[in-house]
Amino acid sequence: MVKVGVVGVGAVGAATALSLIERGGMCREIVLVDLDSRRAAGVAADMRYATPLSPTVEVRAGGYDDLSGAAVVIITAGLNEKTGGATDRSDPEGRLRLIGANAEIYAGIVPRVVAAAPEAVLMVVTDPPDPLAVLTRRLAGHDRVFSTGTLIDSLRFRVHLADRLKVRPRDVQAMVVGEHGTSEVLLWSSASAGGTPVLDLLARCGEPVDLIRREIEDDIRFANITIIEGTGASQYGIGVVSALLVEAVLRDERAVLPVAAYYPPYGTTLSLVSVLGAGGVQQMYEPAMSEDERAGLERSVVALREAAGRALAVLPDGT
Repeated sequence: MVKVGVVGVGAVGAATALSLIERGGMCREIVLVDLDSRRAAGVAADMRYATPLSPTVEVRAGGYDDLSGAAVVIITAGLNEKTGGATDRSDPEGRLRLIGANAEIYAGIVPRVVAAAPEAVLMVVTDPPDPLAVLTRRLAGHDRVFSTGTLIDSLRFRVHLADRLKVRPRDVQAMVVGEHGTSEVLLWSSASAGGTPVLDLLARCGEPVDLIRREIEDDIRFANITIIEGTGASQYGIGVVSALLVEAVLRDERAVLPVAAYYPPYGTTLSLVSVLGAGGVQQMYEPAMSEDERAGLERSVVALREAAGRALAVLPDGT
């Protein structure tokens, strides 16, 4: 009976749990844990009433001890960009502004998760996910840790390109690497539709390609803020993404996705071409990049190393 835990049952945690139910993945039991136990119980009850219409799954609220035996624990707890004051498009920090508060929250959560479920794969969703994954890895004492990384950004890239090209998003191949944040790098040089470079296709659209690129990059970098301005929280896209990633781990799919894990050559956690399966990220590769994209990735690495240091500063020895 495969168990999955969700720690933090706010907008993202609830959307993730619902996506796990609706997708009919391999998990048979979902345990919801939240600082507000009444909220966890309420969300679990609400979802349970829909389970007769879904593949068989048990959804219940619980405490950390109830995570015992979980194969995967998804951590979504913490402040989001709205409550953490990170919704200023002119702020180069972006979601990194949430590091201090959310690192403190993780320092309290991760040891309790590991004590209850020492063999679980830990997936970090909370913003900023990459430096928090560094902290989680240090607290957990193992490498079965990854973050959702730039998968959601890559999907947004595909959607915006498809809009411009007037094709299905699934027919567009495009990837974002580096930080899930303002320093992320869109790999325009390798983006394609039907095997044709998107830059060639965009050149036929009648607008300057540089203008299109700037507009799309802004749309992607500030997508969360745009969503928050309309709804208060970005939740549905990342909920589906999180459920898909859990399935990849449980099924040992060895799916090739831009999720983030610790990459020794750079000494930090970032998104590259990652192979996701049993135990988390099994391999990582650097994709082909132009010189400008490579320079952008190096800048992103510098930003992520600094951010990781800030996250680790919550530990007693600060390292």
